[in-house]
Amino acid sequence: MVTADFDPTAILSDELLERVRGRAAAHDRENTFPDDDLADLKQAGYLGILVPRELGGLGLGLAEASVLQQRLAGAAPATALAINMHLVWTGVAKVMADRGIDALRFVQEGAAAGEVFAFGISEAGNDLVLFGSGTDAAPLPDGSYAFTGTKIFTSLAPVWTQLGLHGLDTSSPDAPQMVYAFVPRSEMQADRVVVRDDWDTLGMRATQSRTTELHGAVAPADRVVRRLTPGPNPDPLVFGIFSVFELLLASVYTGIARRALDLAVTAAGTRTSKRTGKAYSQDPDIRWRIAGMALAYDALPPQIEALCCDVDELADHGPRWFSLLAGVKHRAVTAAKAIVDDAVLVAGGSSYFSRNELGRLYRDVLAGLFHPSDPESAHSTVASAWLGPLEE
Repeated sequence: MVTADFDPTAILSDELLERVRGRAAAHDRENTFPDDDLADLKQAGYLGILVPRELGGLGLGLAEASVLQQRLAGAAPATALAINMHLVWTGVAKVMADRGIDALRFVQEGAAAGEVFAFGISEAGNDLVLFGSGTDAAPLPDGSYAFTGTKIFTSLAPVWTQLGLHGLDTSSPDAPQMVYAFVPRSEMQADRVVVRDDWDTLGMRATQSRTTELHGAVAPADRVVRRLTPGPNPDPLVFGIFSVFELLLASVYTGIARRALDLAVTAAGTRTSKRTGKAYSQDPDIRWRIAGMALAYDALPPQIEALCCDVDELADHGPRWFSLLAGVKHRAVTAAKAIVDDAVLVAGGSSYFSRNELGRLYRDVLAGLFHPSDPESAHSTVASAWLGPLEE
């Protein structure tokens, strides 16, 4: 559980968050990456929150990182979502280290030194996600791998220093094998990594999650961290990616939900009914709507915290792990979307203007539907957990 003496404001101060919040609208409007936010977060040690203290980090657990991500998302959802993808890799490194596997120590040391790790897993049309890849991973004589393919939704595109990715090795004697590795940004200099400037989206614009082309991009041998049989796999790397990704995503969208609820409460207190002369906070219908928002929101942080603690404490949920993780992400995203919808109704027509923060949240929250596990995948995973797999 989150320790009683944990003070999130010691890492993300109110002053820092107000600076981040003050820049969010401009980055959304101008479709730019929040370099100033990243600089402030680096200064606060945020890139290393999940890195052990002995390696130069802050030594937090996943539950504490979740609280911080909820707090950051309430100020700037796109900044939080972008940083999320770096935190996924540091979280995976923690999950593996906690289970006695030190293969990602370089991620921990790099994050503590200011390196930025991006998440290069998503591919167009690849509904296998972690269990398959359309990217070719060709083994080289020195143990390195050359990756050729296209990754989409690569957040942190302008700033990452290492791209964590996967591909399929079809040529080794034990092929096929899924290969997980890290490609350095220096591969751009040889045009083996090409980042398209194509991120022009409805919301979450500051993430700059651009398409990344790999043209034989080389991951050095000491950055090839796992070779696994394709398909569902209980390997700690796969579990680490799935668990940290789902829980931190749920945290970001829960943070959006909380901010929308706060804005709705403020709007209800400041808007006045011409009919009654009273604040809308005294209107029974508005009160009912805000109560419904709060009922939905209040269920999310405890669920996320409980599963984060289970990951940190090596709890054994057996085959139910994936359905629990997919489920909490799905509930957080769908609840956040519904809460933002209701907040817009409480705030009224002013929220329809692009300058209104709720208008931006309304667009940002939609991105949650596209992250794995999407609604179809989540329902399929949970159905299999309760009913067993589909018959052949």
